[in-house]
Amino acid sequence: MASKLVAIIAGVGPGTGASVARKFAKTYPVVLLARKPENFESLADEINKNGGKAIGISTDVSSKDSLASALSAIEKEFGTNVGAAAAIFNASGGFLRKPFLEIDPSVFEQSLNVSALGGIVFSQAFLPLLLKAKEQGSEHPPTLIFTGATASVKSSAQLASFSTGKWALRALSQSLAKEFGPQGIHVSHAIIDGVIDIPRTKEWLKDLGPEAKLSSDGIANDYWYLHTQPATNFTWELDTRPAVEKW
Repeated sequence: MASKLVAIIAGVGPGTGASVARKFAKTYPVVLLARKPENFESLADEINKNGGKAIGISTDVSSKDSLASALSAIEKEFGTNVGAAAAIFNASGGFLRKPFLEIDPSVFEQSLNVSALGGIVFSQAFLPLLLKAKEQGSEHPPTLIFTGATASVKSSAQLASFSTGKWALRALSQSLAKEFGPQGIHVSHAIIDGVIDIPRTKEWLKDLGPEAKLSSDGIANDYWYLHTQPATNFTWELDTRPAVEKW
């Protein structure tokens, strides 16, 4: 495993977060961030039992203070010289389909706090660790990846609260890619266009067959592909969907 370098995954839960953690844990110690410990405890145990290194930290990604506490815990575990080979923001303000006039403003606030403000304070907390990894000679360009959605680029009726947060996150990622790319940090935004195959969606789209939903392990492979791209070939935006998805 790479010494002094970790991968940090925010928004760990069944599906994309867990798959990404397993993928990156094959090379780096992984730090699992989620508000609820039940979202990372079993995954951390699994990775540690399989020979990897994982720690979980209860974190509110929309809170600067909570992320500062997470950073302190990371430095306590791995040392103050720790760098981040990758930082992956997989958190979301929540998916809601509801007529606009029936949505309480607090729902918009939640979406913006997690997806937009969360992306901002997460980046401010961990970009210094990515820059440190660059200084330490990381094998692959240190990588900051944001998980987007169909709503990041296509706002549909009754998805106003979800899409506003996701559009803001995409704008942030583009700005950071232009600022930090020249410094050797690969910033990427992944549009995940479709339903992800997780236990909660088991009964969804059954009539379309097994290839109608995105594979979370496939998404993890895509994120690893982004991480291992050389500085001569940075991809800012990756757009992925099942073959049968309409777009």
